[in-house]
Amino acid sequence: MRRNPQLLLAAFLNLLVAFGHLLVIVMGAEAYRLAGAGDELANMAAAGSWYPAVLTSCIMSVFLIWALYAFSGAGVVKPLPGLQLVLLFITAVYCLRGVIGILLLLMAVPDLPWSPVFLLVSSTICLVIGLVHLAGLRRGWGKFQPVGIIGSSLSHY
Repeated sequence: MRRNPQLLLAAFLNLLVAFGHLLVIVMGAEAYRLAGAGDELANMAAAGSWYPAVLTSCIMSVFLIWALYAFSGAGVVKPLPGLQLVLLFITAVYCLRGVIGILLLLMAVPDLPWSPVFLLVSSTICLVIGLVHLAGLRRGWGKFQPVGIIGSSLSHY
C-alpha cells in the first residue's frame, strides 16, 4: 500500500489529542475545567478521586487506538483488522461531533453545559480532524489491504 499523507497527519492529530488528555490528568482540576470536562469532574480531581484520571485515561486510550488505525491506513504499520470500516467510523465520529457542536451554537440552544467559546473551539478542532481523516479515507478507499485474524496475510505461501 502506498503512503497516505492525510492519514499520517490524522494519526499525529490523534496523538496530539491523546497527549492533551494526558496533560489534563497531570495538570489536575483546573485543566479539567479548561478542557470542558465540567465542574463535577474537576471537583472530583481536586478532592483526589481516582475516577477522573481513570475516565480520562480510557478516553486517551481510544485516541491512541485511533492513531494506530490512522498510521495503519497511512501505510506506516501493517493493515489492521477492519481498517476501512474503523477509519470510516472514526471519521464519522469526528465530523458529527464538529457539526453537532456548531449547530448547537447556531441554534442558540439554551443552558448548554459548555461555554460558547469552548463549544466553538472544540467543535472546530473536531471538524478539522474529521475532514483530515475524510481526505485520507477518500484517497485510500478500496486500497486498504485486508489481513487475516493473526494480523498477516498468508496469501504468499
